[in-house]
Amino acid sequence: MIKIILNSFLLPCICFLFSCKKQNNSGGNNNPPPPPAVFEWKFETTPVWTDEFDVNGAPDATKWGYDVGGNGWGNNELQYYTNGLNATINNGILKIEARKEPYSGREYTSARMITKNKGDWTYGRFEVRAKLPKGRGTWPAIWMLPTDWEYGNWPNSGEIDIMEHVGYDPNRVHITVHTKAFNHTLGTQKSASQIVSTATDSFHVYRVDWASYGIRGYIDGQQIFEFMNNGSGPDYWPFDKRFHLLLNIAVGGNWGGAQGIDDTVFPATMEVDYVKVYKFVK
Repeated sequence: MIKIILNSFLLPCICFLFSCKKQNNSGGNNNPPPPPAVFEWKFETTPVWTDEFDVNGAPDATKWGYDVGGNGWGNNELQYYTNGLNATINNGILKIEARKEPYSGREYTSARMITKNKGDWTYGRFEVRAKLPKGRGTWPAIWMLPTDWEYGNWPNSGEIDIMEHVGYDPNRVHITVHTKAFNHTLGTQKSASQIVSTATDSFHVYRVDWASYGIRGYIDGQQIFEFMNNGSGPDYWPFDKRFHLLLNIAVGGNWGGAQGIDDTVFPATMEVDYVKVYKFVK
């Protein structure tokens, strides 16, 4: 009788213990999933690099250089970029001017200002307050290119467009990134646009926050764009190397000249109030 009672008691206990051991050895199915990654998007509040264009005359040569030439720049553009002849500062405003004038075999001149080897950064907050030029055929941009092209020629090493605008669509502003996997030649570029009805009449703040885990784009403090690092390597995310800033107005080209050029709009000017760069806080 005692043996029967013990068997009746012990057998369920043994089965229960065996079941628990089996569950504990089943690959941890009962363990909670890891918490989602927390992206804080923190940047220092004091700029590490800034230009407020407060000295009249030529731009500061310790901060800015120029891309020079009239080779079409990969987009069939029509301007010749001069070595500073089209960029001046007056009363706290930088003015980049595109002109209708013959120069070195081209019919237009403009400026393409760069911070290459004078201001180069990996990650950061990049903020530019600017008023855009008017007129069909203009193609202004505030953007970033890789300084060292470590993953290869465009688009393999990446491009970050903080602001792009074409004159035939005057109320729309674009923010875009290009990579080997995501670019306009494949029709896969990652982009967003926003209607800014006073883009050519008033100053607006164009900004990109670039962190190790993603890129966000803003116009006047409103986020309109996000591109996250999915961990798939440089074909998707080449943005772990140093980049520099560019400010320019192109004339014509595959996009800017898609609806022709109105020569009556020249000279066409992009005005820049300031450029500020803030360090990313890891």
